This record gives sequence, structure tokens and C-alpha cells, in this order.
Amino acid sequence: MITHLLYLHGFRSSPQSAKARWMADWVAAHRPDLVWACPQLPPSPAAAMESLRLLVAGWPVATTGVIGSSLGGFYATVMAEALACRAVLLNPAVDPARDLAAHIGRQTMYHAAEESFDFRAEYVDELRAMAPPVPLAHPGNILAIVAKGDEVLDWREMTARYAHGPLKLIAGSDHGLTDFESHVPDLLRHLGL
Repeated sequence: MITHLLYLHGFRSSPQSAKARWMADWVAAHRPDLVWACPQLPPSPAAAMESLRLLVAGWPVATTGVIGSSLGGFYATVMAEALACRAVLLNPAVDPARDLAAHIGRQTMYHAAEESFDFRAEYVDELRAMAPPVPLAHPGNILAIVAKGDEVLDWREMTARYAHGPLKLIAGSDHGLTDFESHVPDLLRHLGL
């Protein structure tokens, strides 16, 4: 049974995303005993991963779960591979170094348009340096929930990357999984919540 749960948001997103708030509310209502963390990740991937390593340093790996959306799904893959813990990925970024190279410069936050940050060229190199192995060492630990209707990432690339583990392919939906709540039972089942 999972005792510690980490939620990782996507690029330009935050703990204020609809899915992060939904999960926080679910934890508060159904599993207040869980250690729950949903940190604001810094723009630097290396800094993000270092802060996550410090955050989970004392967590019991066998009962830790990670949920990650988009870029957070990439980070969750890195963590699941490093810790051999369970993870659920929501439309995960497969090659964010390639995809985010076009976004170098000033970026605004989705949930706070008045807030912005610099996405630097060296961050692309940081993403490239942390890419998980192909094939994954622990594919059975990772459930990928992939929407064919994703308008940002290619569902075929996501399904190919995560084909060796549990995979839920959704006929429609979108990048943000606006129908997230309907997929929560699969997420909870995989994490043992």
C-alpha cells in the first residue's frame, strides 16, 4: 500500500493545475494518512530533480508512488526508474529536450499569467542528460495513461515508449486530460491506493 505520494506538474504548470488540485482534494478526503507532496518545480530540470531527490530522500521506496503529467511524467519516469517505485504518467513527455528546444526564452505560467520565468538553452541539455534508459529497467512499475486526442504530444510516441508496461490508451480526451476524473480508478488501482 502506498504511504507517500508525489505529484509532478508539467511545463508552465503548477500545483494549481486541475489534476493536481483534484488529487490533493482526493487525498484529503480519502487518504489523509498519506504523506502528500505537490511542489512547484523550478524551470531548471537539474534543479527540479535535485529538489525532488531531497524531498523523497527519507521516503520508503516500497510504498512511494509518483504521478506525473506531461513534463512531470518525464520526471516521474526518471524517479520511478531511479527508485524502482510505482508511477502513473498522464500524457508523458517522451523527448522533452527535443520538444522544449522551441520554447527557450521567457515563458508565462498557465495558472498565473502574470508570473513568468526564463527557460534557458542549458535546460535542454539538462533534460537530455537525464533521459531514462531505453528500454526502461522497470516498465511494470509505470502505468501510462495516454490520450489519442492530445494536441501537444504525439500519442503514438508515448505508447511506443511505454509499450512494455501497463498502458491505458484513451480514444479522445486532450493534453490536459479534462476527463481526468474518469481515469482516476485506474490510477488508484495501479498505485494500490
